[in-house]
Amino acid sequence: MHKPRQRLGFTRAAIKTLESIGTLEQFLMKHKKDYVDLHRTTEQERDSIEHEVTIFVKSCKEQIDVLRNSINEEDANSKGWLGLKGDNLNADTIAHKHGVVLILSEKLHSVTSQFDQLRAIRFQDAINRVTPRRNRKSTTKSNAAEASASISLDPDMKRDSEVRDNDVSQAAPMRVQEQLLDDETRALQVELNSLLDSVQETETNMVEMSALNHLMSTHVLQQAQQIELLYEQAVEATQNVELGNKELSQAIQRNSSSRTFLLLFLVVLTFSILFLDWYS
Repeated sequence: MHKPRQRLGFTRAAIKTLESIGTLEQFLMKHKKDYVDLHRTTEQERDSIEHEVTIFVKSCKEQIDVLRNSINEEDANSKGWLGLKGDNLNADTIAHKHGVVLILSEKLHSVTSQFDQLRAIRFQDAINRVTPRRNRKSTTKSNAAEASASISLDPDMKRDSEVRDNDVSQAAPMRVQEQLLDDETRALQVELNSLLDSVQETETNMVEMSALNHLMSTHVLQQAQQIELLYEQAVEATQNVELGNKELSQAIQRNSSSRTFLLLFLVVLTFSILFLDWYS
């Protein structure tokens, strides 16, 4: 009664995991336009959608890991003396469960790939928004430089008129104050422009790092699936080796039986010949 209960529990867990992956796929289809279209939602709402998808994916991965661990435990418990499996039916069941886990992993990877495409579109839009901003910033710098030059010329003309109208002793302090104000204004403009450059560069780097991080996680998932496939092949090879050992044992037994029969036949034949010779 214990083994059927385990199989039933595994089936329920696998169906629950499949339903979770289906729910995740439906969630992506429902919020696909909201996540991609910049005019439908805000950045905070898109971050919220991404956070929920991440939680979904993490939950599905944990469920798949639980299934995989249960299979490994059952496989370890089914091994007999010297680590050899004694039940072909149990081995087939374990191989079937590994196939179920592999299918669930591929299904989850397919859904996450769809979300990766959506994230790539969002990251590209963010980069496209940052690039024109830099161009506008350089244009603003040139305009500010021209404006500051014109401003610096206008006060010169104004100061010339004031020099002509006022006394020399009153014009000199005013020129010094205006020059100081102009210098402070230019320094503030340069500082603000440098801060804007650093902020925009940091934003671009963060977007690129996030994209690379997600691509890396996708590759890690693909490698995990390849490792799972290799494990399936190793299990199948082990089963083939066990079947070969059984066939070899049966062949040895048949060979031993044939030798015993031949020896018995020779002994009986020898005694028969001796008896006939004695009788005659």
